[in-house]
Amino acid sequence: MADETAAAANPAPETPEAPPEANGAKRKKLLRILAIVVVTVAILWGLWYFLTQAGRVHTDNAYVGADSAQVTALVSGPVKEVRVSGTQAVKKGDILVILDDADQRIAVADAEAALRLARQRYGQADATADAARARVAARGADIAQARARLRDANATVERARAELARRESIAGTGAVSGEELTSARAALASASAARDLAAAGIASAEATRGSASGDLGAAEAVVRGTTIDTAPDVAAAEARLEKARLDLARTVLRAPVDGIVTNRQVQVGQRIAAGAPIMVLVPISTAYVDANFKESQFEDIRIGQPVELVSDYYGGDVVYRGKVIGIAGGTGAAFSLIPAQNATGNWVKVVQRLPVRIALDPKQLKEHPLRVGLSMEATIDTRGR
Repeated sequence: MADETAAAANPAPETPEAPPEANGAKRKKLLRILAIVVVTVAILWGLWYFLTQAGRVHTDNAYVGADSAQVTALVSGPVKEVRVSGTQAVKKGDILVILDDADQRIAVADAEAALRLARQRYGQADATADAARARVAARGADIAQARARLRDANATVERARAELARRESIAGTGAVSGEELTSARAALASASAARDLAAAGIASAEATRGSASGDLGAAEAVVRGTTIDTAPDVAAAEARLEKARLDLARTVLRAPVDGIVTNRQVQVGQRIAAGAPIMVLVPISTAYVDANFKESQFEDIRIGQPVELVSDYYGGDVVYRGKVIGIAGGTGAAFSLIPAQNATGNWVKVVQRLPVRIALDPKQLKEHPLRVGLSMEATIDTRGR
């Protein structure tokens, strides 16, 4: 109680308030420090942007693509064996599917028989031509002999006619008997008959030669100007055999490229038709990226510029290096099934996007393979023109 009385009797001295000028100076000092900090941060940010972001365009509307290979059956038949499964990696030339080849083997055997028959027919035609050629030559000799006989017969007729005329001229004098005159007339008749026979022989030989010439023409039409390997019938049979062998080989479907088996649509025992899709092979080693940039970002984009890409598949630790290799000829909307009709109704401008094709480093793709359809973030360094 005494202490309280003493405190009341002797109050503590009051602290003097700072003058207004001192408070204003302190506030100004704080503002200057804050301004310096803000300016410093702005300068540092601007310097960072200039060094790292200026001259760069970015988009997260980018996707991995690849020129996939469609495996298609070229012949029809039941599936005998399927040697791959979905997601399996295959090499070019690996067997994917085997079809039952019984029909194709029969077709090959039939084509081989047809080829042998065509060769045999060519050989027969060649032999027929040789035989017909020999017959034509023989008939020519026969004609020559028949003409010689005709000449002899004509001479004999002339002699017989002259002898008959001589005897008839002296028959009135009694120098020639009736028997001799009859004999001369018989000799003329016999010579005339022999001449007619020789003429008929010529006609027969010429007819025979004409028949042989026809056979020769028909045979030579087959073999003229050709060999057994170049004859049209033989060549056609060889082509049919080659087609049959090709169809037989096509019963084994092989991988056309290295890739990953995707969308397999075939099972053992299934009968497939020629042209039916079997599966798709995705060549991930040659994957690329299609980045869809806004039309307002294309001022400085050029083919050949370097690109940095990041995928959520691996995260930011893996940065792909790429290069712009092409710019699409139109926007996706321009080639859609139902293009926009901006000339009708109310129109609102929408910023369009244009695909940019980006090639990736094959070495990086081998170390960190991508899959078709994955999202990517792409940044093009437009300073690298």
